[in-house]
Amino acid sequence: MTDTPPDRLSADPASPFFDQALLERGVGIRFKGVEKTNVEEYCVSEGWVRLSVGKAVDRKGKPMTMKLQGKVEPYFREPAAPADEARAEGAAPDA
Repeated sequence: MTDTPPDRLSADPASPFFDQALLERGVGIRFKGVEKTNVEEYCVSEGWVRLSVGKAVDRKGKPMTMKLQGKVEPYFREPAAPADEARAEGAAPDA
């Protein structure tokens, strides 16, 4: 994996921009310089985020969202795992 988050990412499994591996690694979002924790989807190149609004849900059970325009800065909360450690996890321990 690279240390650069994707241009667009969604937390909705039905979206074509959903990526489980990146979400498990942890992606943080700074929107207009403020840390946001309720981001459902973002796009850096178009400059918008989609935020969940409270606990309200639509008739399909998905959170109600609001789209805001501004500067989006995604970052990874966890550093990338080195390739050597990833291979070592799958290998049998030396005893």
